[in-house]
Amino acid sequence: MTSAQQLLEIQQARFRRMDPALPEAYPLPRGGEPVMARLRDGEPVAGLTAHTSQPPASLASLWSTRETYELFPLLGEAPREGMDVLLHAFRRQVERLRAPEADSSCLVTWPSRDVGASRALLDHGFVPLSCLAIRTPAATIDTELSGTVKMRRAEPADVDSVVELAMIELEYASLVGASVPRSGAADLKRHAVRVRLRTKSGPRGIRRGDGAPQGDPVWLAERNGKPVGLAECGWVDADNHHSGHRLGNGLWGYVNCLSVREEERGTGIGRELMSRVHEDFATAGAVGSYLYYNPANPLSPVFWHRQGYRPLWTLWEIRPATALR
Repeated sequence: MTSAQQLLEIQQARFRRMDPALPEAYPLPRGGEPVMARLRDGEPVAGLTAHTSQPPASLASLWSTRETYELFPLLGEAPREGMDVLLHAFRRQVERLRAPEADSSCLVTWPSRDVGASRALLDHGFVPLSCLAIRTPAATIDTELSGTVKMRRAEPADVDSVVELAMIELEYASLVGASVPRSGAADLKRHAVRVRLRTKSGPRGIRRGDGAPQGDPVWLAERNGKPVGLAECGWVDADNHHSGHRLGNGLWGYVNCLSVREEERGTGIGRELMSRVHEDFATAGAVGSYLYYNPANPLSPVFWHRQGYRPLWTLWEIRPATALR
């Protein structure tokens, strides 16, 4: 009988054959609750589940439901049937936990190229709300701006402009993806932006001891002195940061938010901002860059693919958690 460890090893070998850019280790939560199921031939599949609660006034609550039930499957060589029977078992577990109807979700993050598992997730009611996409420094994009636009690094005095542009992106993303419009969102953003702009340091000074970011690159685009575009970015060292579980080892640039005013879209501002960002990442020696985008967004998938990004992981969600079938 195949053990959970053997399922993990078989699955990881299959992942690496399917997409060499996937990390060597599949992330599993500490202290997760086990879930088990069996295939038609009696062979087992397994997984761990984790329940996360977001405080009402937390920054994370802007892109997540308050209550999240996440499944980490171990399917071996049976992505479609294994995911199907495991999701049935996951649903029974969520029912036992009495997940709330409001502001809750079930989540499975799975390699984007594993389309057999995708079919099972769709059949159980999940939708691909977000993708983690990566780009290697080799990609080169030509940009051509219309009119006179100035690109510069944001300073502490630019907090209001950065927050305004970030809120434009958040409000749009809440219509087409995982973001959640909440009261107090602007204040949460303002605090995060102030911390980002407070100090300047090299990319290896990624986090202070309290976990707050510092030295993160934030770029503004201005036309006639008016901010019209924002690229809010950061650094992640995949050797010691939790996001490294889904990335290959090394220093990565992270694109947290790209926002362009509606009347300025299509003029090349977003492309030029990202050209500056990618130059900044390459100069720092980053092995690549990554971001999250919403597949249902009519603007971002085409834009990001043209910038050289491609999906690595897909975040499948169902809201509320009780809708899992």
